[in-house]
Amino acid sequence: MTLPLIEKYRVKTFEDIKGQETAIQDVINFYKSFPRKKALILNGPVGVGKTSIVLAMGKELNLELFELNASDLRNKSKLEEVLKPATNQQSLFNRGKLILMDEADGITASDRGGLPELITIIEKTNFPIIITANDIWQKKFGLLRQKCQMINLKELKDPIIVDIIENILKKEKRTLKKEVILLIAKKARGDVRSALNDLESALSLGEDAFVTEIFEREKQEDIFNILKKLFQSPTNESTINLFDNSNLDMDEITLWIEENIPIEYQGKALVKAYDYLSKADIFKGRIYRQQHWRFLVYQNFFLTAGISSATKLKGTRYQQYKQPSRILKIWLSNQKNAKKKSIVEKYAKFAHMSKKKAMRDYFILPLILNKNNINKIDLEEDEIKYLEEKKAAIIVANGLNKFRI
Repeated sequence: MTLPLIEKYRVKTFEDIKGQETAIQDVINFYKSFPRKKALILNGPVGVGKTSIVLAMGKELNLELFELNASDLRNKSKLEEVLKPATNQQSLFNRGKLILMDEADGITASDRGGLPELITIIEKTNFPIIITANDIWQKKFGLLRQKCQMINLKELKDPIIVDIIENILKKEKRTLKKEVILLIAKKARGDVRSALNDLESALSLGEDAFVTEIFEREKQEDIFNILKKLFQSPTNESTINLFDNSNLDMDEITLWIEENIPIEYQGKALVKAYDYLSKADIFKGRIYRQQHWRFLVYQNFFLTAGISSATKLKGTRYQQYKQPSRILKIWLSNQKNAKKKSIVEKYAKFAHMSKKKAMRDYFILPLILNKNNINKIDLEEDEIKYLEEKKAAIIVANGLNKFRI
């Protein structure tokens, strides 16, 4: 089985890590000066090498590495059960020991949460603890930052990503056009993992198909940036221009906003946001019914400045937005309606009747069509399966066991 590139070229030494030389030296100095500071926070965007630096240090310095994922240790009891013993027990092979807590953003700050307990464990640990986070500047991490040394890692520059890609291509004995390599680097935005995943896609799909996929993906990236600014940035004059350069139409943007309001807003802010969303929908209806396109200004205003102003508690934080579930439901409904329409059209032609009359008879079609009729109507396999499923549902609902196709 061929390993994914991201696993095949996982870093093993400091030499494999590009563009983070200063951070590497700071991490080594932290370990050597322990216990002057008992814990270190590596803070930075996804894919810049935070975890890789710690894994490489474990191998370079021959340390026993105890690795935990904070998303699995969200509460106090779990931290006491797993992390606390690790900070007190000696290394099994009498080596130096290093504790890595990955993705600390997942720890909760409540009394029952893990953050107070983590701070207590840091104060009593016998071994250095390194914590990685994508956004440690959230208010809830204030006390934790005071207890730890901080190292901030920045996004890797495009030339470094290009160099990593070209080295891998050389080892793989593969080639890509220079413009495709530059596109991968640009779209990665400093994230090595993203770059390697895209590189693998380019090699498997082919350059042309990959470029098409990238531009389709831009639509989704575009809406994530819009939502982040809409929910997290202060409301000002530029807020009403958020949709100006979007590739999505207003209906799609509205669905995205509707799906993600509950993720960002609670309480009164949630009520206000939905109120503004409903007002935007009112003007949308007037535009469609009366063709009064001047109302588009009001729809846009309520979707941007209105929803943004629902709360004054703004702040930059990592948030994973959801794709609208209504889009999937609409698509599934359209797929069913397409089959229904196709079956009715074929049945109408076979029975020499109008489509309107055939549609009125549709509810009994699963029961009256037999194998001979189905063959004459020339239904597709998926249409036959659809009718069989409808018939099974009718039989279960009404106990009509005597009917068979």
